[in-house]
Amino acid sequence: MTGTTDFRPVSQGQYSDGRHSGTIHRDGRPGNGQHGDGRHGDGHHGDGHHSVGELVTQATEQLSRLVRQELALAKHEFTEKGRRAGRGGGLLGASGAFAYAGLLALAGTGVAALALVLPLWAAALIVTAVLFVIAGVLAAVGRGQLRRAAPPTPEETLGSVRADVAEIRERAHR
Repeated sequence: MTGTTDFRPVSQGQYSDGRHSGTIHRDGRPGNGQHGDGRHGDGHHGDGHHSVGELVTQATEQLSRLVRQELALAKHEFTEKGRRAGRGGGLLGASGAFAYAGLLALAGTGVAALALVLPLWAAALIVTAVLFVIAGVLAAVGRGQLRRAAPPTPEETLGSVRADVAEIRERAHR
């Protein structure tokens, strides 16, 4: 290829004409880390300052990335709280099923067994009380699970967003 410049990378970071492949400009031309106006490919001028346009572009990109990260965190928190609510609801359902099945299956057996030593009415009352105590314990555990899932706001995300806003304000006042 005599007389032409080949801009394909020969190896990682270097073109066939010996230049580094650092920046690729928006208009498609490859950069070599230096602009004709003294700025470096990283957006710095020779004196270490950024142009307003570069700062706005950086801020926009960083804000966009920050919003995506915060949304991902909120989604994770909602998922976790949903799991907790599901467990709590399942435990409450189990307590209801246990209370119902317990009334049907154990009530008759317990009453019959206690009726051998107590009057029939006392035996029935004792069995009923025991079954409702078991149902109450299961309901309390299930309710505790539901309380841990509420409120359904993503608290970690809100704290992180507040910290981000405080950091942005602090840097804006410098």
